[in-house]
Amino acid sequence: MEPSSTGNAGEILSAFVGNWRGITELAASPWGAARTAEAEVTFARAAGGFAVVQSYRHREPDGTHFEGHGMFTVDPGHGGTLWYYVDSLGRPPVAPVRGVWNAGKLTLERHTSDGVARHTFRVEEGVLVHTAELRLEGAAAFSPLLKSVFRKV
Repeated sequence: MEPSSTGNAGEILSAFVGNWRGITELAASPWGAARTAEAEVTFARAAGGFAVVQSYRHREPDGTHFEGHGMFTVDPGHGGTLWYYVDSLGRPPVAPVRGVWNAGKLTLERHTSDGVARHTFRVEEGVLVHTAELRLEGAAAFSPLLKSVFRKV
């Protein structure tokens, strides 16, 4: 079943709500070598259900960590899911990222002067999967950046 593009975020993203733990596989990129990290993410309803707040964190084998925080909401005028996101790399969101649902998967593309990051989120059979791909400025195609696989705790 496809989530509606209208309504409140708490309803539309209800499958994501909860505490999740798993593994993030990071591909080799300009930010580091390929590696695997223990990860956790929480999605919680906020603002009377009109928002869903996301908190992500992963810890790498050397003890370093990365964290990101997002807020999903719905654009009442145009429909669609909006995502505001900031992480420990320090880049503030310039504008919300617009997302679309297709076959039970939420896909969002963040455009910056460096290129495009495409994120997908889906829950299938109790497993939350988040993937990210990059198409850096001047590149013809997207390259994998990460894949996180989580189970509810």
